[in-house]
Parts: sequence; structure tokens; C-alpha cells
Amino acid sequence: MYWTLELASHLEDAPWPAAKDELIDYAIRTGAPLEVVENLQQLEDEDEVYDSIEEIWPDYPTKEDFFFNEDEY
Repeated sequence: MYWTLELASHLEDAPWPAAKDELIDYAIRTGAPLEVVENLQQLEDEDEVYDSIEEIWPDYPTKEDFFFNEDEY
């Protein structure tokens, strides 16, 4: 399983919290690339409910990962 920013971006608006099957259904309905569906199918725990993309991809960058001062803009 591999994630990129582009692939993960297809799940940003997913109905969190969601189970694996719900995320797969969402990805298919929204036309996400096949790689997103394949990555979700590789999740191990069928019954776990995920609260955000960070639980699926722990290295998902957040706003804190970018070094810019929002007050300047």
C-alpha cells in the first residue's frame, strides 16, 4: 500500500468517521483512481472505524507541516 498527496486528496471529503467498506464505497462513487480503492482494500481491520485520513496514512501532511505564516497573507 502506498499513498501520495494526490491519492489521499480523494478522501479529504469522505464521510469521517467511516469504516473500510464505507471508504471503499465513497471512493468508487466519487470516481477516485483505482489505486485509492486498492489501498483501502489492503487495510487490515475490517471492523475498525477511521476518524480521519491520518489514521490510514500516518504521514499525511497537515497544516502544521508547512512552514508559512498565515498572518502575513
